[in-house]
Amino acid sequence: MTFRLRHLLFLPCWLAAASGAWAADTDSRRAAVEQTLDRSPLCRGLGSFYWEIGDRRGPLARGSRGSPGGRQIGADTVMPIASASKWVFGAYAAERYDGRLPPQAVQALQMRAGDDRLQHRSCVRSKTVAECLAQGDNGGRDPAHVGHFSYGGGHAQKLAVALGLGDLDLAALNRDLHRVLPAAAGIDYRSPQPAGGMAASANGYAAFLRGLMGGSLQLGHLLGAEAVCTQPGSCPGAVRSPVPRPWHYSLHHWVEDGPGDDGAFSSAGAFGFYPWISADRQLYGILARQALERAAGVNSARCGAALRRAWVSGEVQDGPAPLADGTPLAAGPAVEAAPGNGRSRPLLEAWRRRRSVE
Repeated sequence: MTFRLRHLLFLPCWLAAASGAWAADTDSRRAAVEQTLDRSPLCRGLGSFYWEIGDRRGPLARGSRGSPGGRQIGADTVMPIASASKWVFGAYAAERYDGRLPPQAVQALQMRAGDDRLQHRSCVRSKTVAECLAQGDNGGRDPAHVGHFSYGGGHAQKLAVALGLGDLDLAALNRDLHRVLPAAAGIDYRSPQPAGGMAASANGYAAFLRGLMGGSLQLGHLLGAEAVCTQPGSCPGAVRSPVPRPWHYSLHHWVEDGPGDDGAFSSAGAFGFYPWISADRQLYGILARQALERAAGVNSARCGAALRRAWVSGEVQDGPAPLADGTPLAAGPAVEAAPGNGRSRPLLEAWRRRRSVE
């Protein structure tokens, strides 16, 4: 019997064995995630949420968690995604420039353009991007901040005007977004703010993440590119960062590359929507919830990162995230926190009003 014939006869058995091993591996990883959800202090007490981990082909594991009597969140539940909008607009800009971003666009997407005076609440009643930019001092530029990282939505607002979006209302913005970025068909503007005004379901956002991973989007080839230092005090000239971790900021998304972190790409929002792509671009994940507590984005990111570690390692993560030296990180990896004292409530209520009249 020739080697080729023996190989062909053996192949079905090998495929069956490999398939069984993969299923067992997937089952053990899923179990590690489920037990992490049950036991980790980073995940308990989040209220109702939906979680999903997948690859380029689709979901590998997913589920919903909720408190008794609370709102149930599923894969198709649409919610405001706040700063998770930034990743989408970054991808939109990369498509508009065909992957060859000019220096002024790179600077805006790095939040180094000095356009850091926009107040989100001032745009609650704005109809267009330009109208939002014209409110108060939203269009102001601080010359001392040009070239230095300063987190805020004004950079994207000005870039959107430069891209010709200034006079578009929500309907026109969405038509243009979906034309340029078909992978974002399940994501919509609900406020004319590219850095924070979109809404999506986990299903809709997951399709966008798979587009980034699969190479169909220009930004998928630029994940982590042009990353800049963000921490005031340790980074020359850095002005303001919502992340008390030494992460870098790429083209409208974070690189989770601090001590003890795994290098994932992410863009969590203030109401608790946390999307991510693994550093090797093989996995994506979402933790989707809608909350008003002060650190909703922080808390979702901490739990989401623990679920990612559980899936990759196949081991339950039931303690705080460790630093590189082994000491526990009590605060966990943090991202943009919702303002305290209910100051984020006007934005969420405005989104609900817009949704109710559609």
